[in-house]
Amino acid sequence: MNKKLVYFLCTGNSCRSQMAEGWLKKLGSDHYDVKSAGLEAHGLNPRAVQVMKEADADISGQTSNVIDPNILNQADFVITLCGHADEHCPVISNKNVIKWHWGFDDPAEATGTEDEIIAQFRTVRDSIKSRIEQFVADGN
Repeated sequence: MNKKLVYFLCTGNSCRSQMAEGWLKKLGSDHYDVKSAGLEAHGLNPRAVQVMKEADADISGQTSNVIDPNILNQADFVITLCGHADEHCPVISNKNVIKWHWGFDDPAEATGTEDEIIAQFRTVRDSIKSRIEQFVADGN
């Protein structure tokens, strides 16, 4: 069986796209090759790593990458996770690519106490997990 290539995109490839990559690897690695990237590479957000680890999904070995046009045009699915990436995604020349936008709040912009900020990361983590579970269940 050929695995489908899913490419998650965000602005900085530090939180949301990393979480999505981690969840799809955990929940659908037998059906999907999963990669993520950003318009820029901001590094892996330590809080994203922390909250994913709490949910038994280790993303600590993932890297923050800039969008690769070759991967972009080989992907079966290109999924943007923030409005900025959706609006500024490079042109995809492969007309067979399915491009979707799943918008999630940026937990890196959360303010307040450390507990409040971590709570935002957990909320986004759980929302992304739910969307990934639906993606896998739909058999895309």
